Amino acid sequence: MTSDLSVDTPTFADLGLVDTLVERLNALGYETPTPIQARAIPTLLEGKDVVGLAQTGTGKTAAFALPILQKIDPKNTKTQAIVLAPTRELALQVCEAITTYAVNLPGIRVLPVYGGQGYGFQLQGLQRGAHIVVGTPGRVIDHLERGSLDLTALEFLVLDEADEMLNMGFAEDVERILADTPEYKQVALFSATMPKMIRSLAKKYLHDPVDIATPKATTSTATVRQRWIQVSHHHKLDALTRLLEVETGDGMIVFVRTKSATEELAEKLRARGYSAAALNGDLVQAQRERTVAQLKSGQIDLIIATDVAARGLDVERITHVINYDIPHDTEAYVHRIGRTGRAGRTGEAILFVTPRERRMLSAIEKVSGRPVEEMSVPSAEEVNERRTGRFAQAITSSMGSPQFHAFRTLVEEYASENDVSMTDVAAALAVMSQTDKEFFLRPDPPKKAARERDFEPRKKPAGFDRSDRLPAEGAAVYRVAVGKRHKIGPSAIVGALANEGSLKRSDFGKITIGQDHTLVELPADLPDAVFEALANTRISGKLIDLQPDSGPPIRRTREDRKGNPHPKKSHENRPYPSKAPDKGSYESKGSSSGKPARKPRHK
Repeated sequence: MTSDLSVDTPTFADLGLVDTLVERLNALGYETPTPIQARAIPTLLEGKDVVGLAQTGTGKTAAFALPILQKIDPKNTKTQAIVLAPTRELALQVCEAITTYAVNLPGIRVLPVYGGQGYGFQLQGLQRGAHIVVGTPGRVIDHLERGSLDLTALEFLVLDEADEMLNMGFAEDVERILADTPEYKQVALFSATMPKMIRSLAKKYLHDPVDIATPKATTSTATVRQRWIQVSHHHKLDALTRLLEVETGDGMIVFVRTKSATEELAEKLRARGYSAAALNGDLVQAQRERTVAQLKSGQIDLIIATDVAARGLDVERITHVINYDIPHDTEAYVHRIGRTGRAGRTGEAILFVTPRERRMLSAIEKVSGRPVEEMSVPSAEEVNERRTGRFAQAITSSMGSPQFHAFRTLVEEYASENDVSMTDVAAALAVMSQTDKEFFLRPDPPKKAARERDFEPRKKPAGFDRSDRLPAEGAAVYRVAVGKRHKIGPSAIVGALANEGSLKRSDFGKITIGQDHTLVELPADLPDAVFEALANTRISGKLIDLQPDSGPPIRRTREDRKGNPHPKKSHENRPYPSKAPDKGSYESKGSSSGKPARKPRHK
């Protein structure tokens, strides 16, 4: 049974909700249901399973939370509902939302369980009795194995952002949890996309579900204006700072690919005077929560985040999403821009595209269902004009300061004693308040020259061959010691590296399987902890021996063969760097065996 949602929607009172919940929604300012709420709420109240295709920010939390709250029996202290979410942030957000809706329903207890938080608080909450548990798959399984979470009385199960859960490698965990729940329960599955794996999961565990699709559910948020800028990798930071000066907005999220990039970019922006903070998976939960709270309160304006770290982040101040690094797939792009333009608010999404990434832009436009408009990096003239305006505004604001008259007297005395004009004194005071950097940017070179520079083809190094592989921006090529003769495919490589090395799907680039080895594109700044975690990992019984790749074999020229039948091997002309891109000092020194040198372990 498939249903499309019409534009006309009833009121919350028409959906079958009890007066207590309707009154609470009115107090929160909820006027009319969103399309997903208009169809999901009455369907779930009828006791039917639901498969909801809806983007983030469409109100799906209320769509499943309100029917659950209406059906919960407060007198029964056992867990009656469980909501699975892909990240800690989303779990906390859903828990907070359900608690907010349940204010007028005394006795109902909602408990978040997620990794990164101590077990003590969670165990106490489960022992006391939690009617609704909201958690991440890994921590839920931990509690099931401990025996601290009892699902024998479960009546409702929700999979929120199911596609992201599966993308993050939680497929087995989700199936295990589903298998440990009672056969007859009500299940709601919500997802931004519907790949085959999601459909297979729904077919296996849901009973005659009702499919609910929001209008244009496969496209990007309609309230978000989408633009893109072509900019080379080395000019991204300058382009970003110019955007921050010219764009009118409030809070912003800047997306990068790697954890280390969040810290590096945040530090560079702070050095340029911006209040920025990093948000990545390496932060302890207390730090993550503090950073989000600072963004909400306005203490910081910029969050530099990875895809996973920003999942579930819903901050009303966010007006802009900047894709500093282009996402690896279109689904990630949809989730990224979903951080703004939520609940009917307007938002801005800007995408940085290098010349080599134009193909990805086409894919993004296809999934968006509308073209992404091109824009230029703000010119020096635009930045200078905005600086001038802010300078004038600062003067006007300062005139209202309680200290204004005291300083005016001092300035008048100085001007009289030194026989200088008030204008000169004002200019001198402005210089005093200015840092060492110049106030105005220097004029840009002619636009045509800049565009030609962006399109300038990469110069091929000596000895370059068409078959040589060059990694993508921010990535490096690594070698795994298993190949075709070990009867493996790309999924085996990705599975082993992701599970044992804690890598994400977005970390992987091109995979080339050879006869006895495989080349994998991974982040260039792969930390030593990943190498250590994978040291004993095997595929088909063989150690994978992950190492930075030293490059393709040396191709001898006809002159080499004539002059020296056995030339000494050299890496001098290879198109790969002699050093690993970030940590350590890996050098591609040849050996008698022809194997690349190992990356040294930091002691």
